[in-house]
Amino acid sequence: MSVVGFDFGNLSGVVAVARQRGIDVVLNDESNRETPAIACFGEKQRFLGTAGAASSMMNPKNTISQIKRLIGRQFSDPELQNDLKSLPFAVTEGPDGYLLIHARYLGEMRTFTPTQVLGMVFSDLKIIAEKNLNAAVVDCCIGIPIYFTDLQRRAVMDAAKIAGLHPLRLFHETTATALAYGIYKTDLPENDPINVAFIDIGHSSMQVCIAAFKKGQLKILSHSFDRCLGGRDFDEVLFNHFASKFKDEYQIDVNQNAKACLRLRAACEKLKKVLSANPEAPLNIECLMDEKDKPLENALSEAGLTPENIHSVEVVGSSSRVPAVMKILSEFFGKEPRRTMNASECVAKGCALQCAILSPTFKVRDFQVHESFPFPIALSWKGTAPDTENGGTENQQSTIVFPKGNLIPSVKALTFYRSSTFTVDVQYADVKEFQAPAKMSTYTIGPFQSTKGERAKLKVKVRLNMHGIVSVESATLLEEEEVEVPVAKELTKDQINMETDNVPADAPQSGNEADVNMQDAKAPADVSASENGVLESGNDNPEQMETDAKVEAPKKKVKKTNVPLSEVVYGAMLPADLQKAVEKEFEMALQDRVMEETKDKKNAVEAYVYDMRNKLYDKYQDFITEPDREQFIAKLQEVEDWLYEDGEDETKGVYIAKLEELKKQGDPIEHRYKESTERGAVIDQLSYCINSYREAAMSIDPKFDHIDVADKQKVLNECVQAEAWLREKMQQQDTLPKFASPVLLSADVRKKAEALDKLCRPIVTKPKPAKPSTPENQSPAPAEGGQGQPQGGEIPNLNANANESPETEVRPPEPMETDKSDMTA
Repeated sequence: MSVVGFDFGNLSGVVAVARQRGIDVVLNDESNRETPAIACFGEKQRFLGTAGAASSMMNPKNTISQIKRLIGRQFSDPELQNDLKSLPFAVTEGPDGYLLIHARYLGEMRTFTPTQVLGMVFSDLKIIAEKNLNAAVVDCCIGIPIYFTDLQRRAVMDAAKIAGLHPLRLFHETTATALAYGIYKTDLPENDPINVAFIDIGHSSMQVCIAAFKKGQLKILSHSFDRCLGGRDFDEVLFNHFASKFKDEYQIDVNQNAKACLRLRAACEKLKKVLSANPEAPLNIECLMDEKDKPLENALSEAGLTPENIHSVEVVGSSSRVPAVMKILSEFFGKEPRRTMNASECVAKGCALQCAILSPTFKVRDFQVHESFPFPIALSWKGTAPDTENGGTENQQSTIVFPKGNLIPSVKALTFYRSSTFTVDVQYADVKEFQAPAKMSTYTIGPFQSTKGERAKLKVKVRLNMHGIVSVESATLLEEEEVEVPVAKELTKDQINMETDNVPADAPQSGNEADVNMQDAKAPADVSASENGVLESGNDNPEQMETDAKVEAPKKKVKKTNVPLSEVVYGAMLPADLQKAVEKEFEMALQDRVMEETKDKKNAVEAYVYDMRNKLYDKYQDFITEPDREQFIAKLQEVEDWLYEDGEDETKGVYIAKLEELKKQGDPIEHRYKESTERGAVIDQLSYCINSYREAAMSIDPKFDHIDVADKQKVLNECVQAEAWLREKMQQQDTLPKFASPVLLSADVRKKAEALDKLCRPIVTKPKPAKPSTPENQSPAPAEGGQGQPQGGEIPNLNANANESPETEVRPPEPMETDKSDMTA
C-alpha cells in the first residue's frame, strides 16, 4: 500500500513519501524537489511538469498553467475573469456555465475541462512517486486550500480518479502544516494547550490557521483566508510597472504579445526574489498589503483569542520570504514570525504523515487531528404552512446542519413527515466570503408509500465526509408494526438500551450526529415537541436499568425500509463523463509513452553513429580491415544524414530496424576488441587453477595423505587435459590477425575453468576421516544442549591449518568469476 502525500500548488507540486526512516520529499527526473504544475500540448504528444515548463516559452498558447485557480469556478466569476487576463491560453464558457480550455493537440484544436488538466498534473506527480518507490501508487493524501468549495473538492477527487489515484483524504493545507509541525514535538504540554498561528502565503492566496496543541493531539480552532493575496500579486505590481514603463519609453505594448508577457513575468519574479533579500528598493511594494491583515483578525476572533494568547507564529509558503509580509506579521502579533519548517515542503510532508496515519502499512506515533470545517452548511426544503389545511401555500424552510467550525467528518440525521416524493437542497448558509453559487446539490427522495396511508416518517442522513464534501447519504422509511410478544420478561442490564443511530466508524465519537425533525403540515397529535424542529444529540449513553428490574416488552417494532435517492451536484462531472475522461487520459498517456520511446530509439541510433565512428579511428582500428572501415564509415554517414532529413520523423520500429542494421556490422568488430582485451585475464585465471590443483595432487603434505591415489591421478589427468586444450587454442589464436574472428573465446576459457573446478575441488578439499576413540582416552560427555562431535572426532579445518603453516599449504583456487555479459557476447 502506497503512503504518499501530494501538494499541488498554483505554480508547482511537491511529492512526499513515507519510508521506514521517516518522510522524504522525492526528486523528479531533473533532480528537483518541486515540479511545475503545467500541461503543454504539442503536435505529437503532451509535455507535463518540467518538460512542459521548458516548452512554455515556445508554445505559450497551448501551455496550461495555474489550473488550481480554475477548477470548480463559474466562467462569470469576477475573480476568475481577473485571473484569465494574465493567462495566454484560450478559455470559453461551457454549456453548464463553467470553463472550457482550448489547446491544439495532435494537429487539431481540442477542448479540455480544468478537471481533466488537473488530472494530467496528478498523473505527472504520480509517475514521480512511482519511480522513487519502484512500486505502483494508488492510495494517497492530497493537500487542498481551506477555501475550496464543495464543487472544487469534488473536482479534485475526480481529477485524482482520472490519474488513477485513490485519495484517503483531502487535507487542508494549513492543517497538514500543523500536523508536520506538531507530531515531532516532544515538549507539548499534558493539560493546557499552546496556541500556534500558521500563516501560509502561497503564489495566489493567503491562509491563516490557529491550532491548539497538547501531547498527542492537534485541534484546529479557526480558519481564515484571502483568496486573492499571494506572490503573484507582488509579481503583478512589478509587471504592470515595467509594462507601463516599456510602453511610455519604448512604445512597446507587451500585452499584445503572449511570449513577451511570459518573459516579462519571469523577469519580474526574479526581481521579486532580489527585492525579498533587500528590503530597500526604488519600487514600493508595501502598498499591496494595505488592509490585508483582515484574515489575521478574523482567525483570532473566531478562535476567541488575542495576539497575546498566541505562543508562536509559523510562516510558510513560497511567498513568505517577502520582507513586507514579515514586517506586517511581526507588528500584528507582537512577536517575530518563525520559520522552523521548509516553506515549500511542509504541506506535502503533512499529507504524507496523514496518509501514514490512515494506512495500515506504517505504525505512526499516536497523534489525533481534530479538523474543523470552514463553512456553514444548510439543508433547505419546501414545506406547507401549518395553519392551512386545504390548499396550503408552499414555503421554503431551512436549517443549518453543519455550522462553521463543525468537526470533520460528521453525520447528522433529520426526520421528515411526508406523503410523497420530495426534494432537499444542500447549500451554503453564508456565501459572502467567496464567490460561489449558494446551492451546492439537490437530492430527490422517493418514491415511497406508507402502509397506513398517513404521512410517512423518514429519517434522512447527511454526511460531511473526510474530504469536506457534503452529501445526503441515505433516506429510511420508519414504520411501526404490531407484533405479538410476551407481556413481560426479565432483562439484564446489558440488554436494555434505547434505540439510537450508530455513527459510522470513520466519524468522531462525540458531537457528530444529531436529529432534526421536520414536518410539512401539522404534526400528528402524538408527536412530541422534541420532534418539531429541535436538535437531538445522538451520542447520549444508552439508558440502563437495574439487573433485576422487570419491564414490559414493547408491542410494536419499527420497520426500516431504504428509500430511493437521486443526486444532482451542480457543476460536477457526471459519472459517464468521468469515465470518458479516464479513458481519454489513458489514451493520451499511451501516446506520450510511445513518443518518448520513439525519441529514445532515435537518440540511440544517433549516439551509436557518433560513438562507433570515433572508435573506428581509435581503439577499433586494428580490429577491422581498411576497406571494411571505409565502407562502414560511409554507412554511418549515410544514416546520420538520413536522421536529419527523411528520418527526422519516423516510427519507433523504423529506428529499431536502422539500429539493428548498423549493429550487424559493428557488433563483430566490438566482439573482437572485447575478446582481445579480456582474453589475457581469463587465461591467467585458468592457468592458476590448473597449477593450483596439480600442485595439490602432487603435494607430499600430510594433510593430503588421506586422499586416494586414484583420485589424485584423476585430478592430474584433468589438469593435463585442460592445459593441453589451452595451449592448442593459444597457438591457433596467435597465428590470427586482430581483425580475424577469434578461435579462443573468453567464454570457452571460463567454462573450462568452471569444469575443472567442479571436478577437482571436492577431491582436494575432502576432509580427513575422524579418528576412532579408545576407552582410555574417551572424551567426556558433551554438555547439556550440545550435540556430540560426529563419529568421535573433529573434522580438520583446512583454512585454519593454512594459517598455522602457510609455507606448506597449497590452497585450492577460488571459484572463477563469470561475466554473463561476456559469455553472451
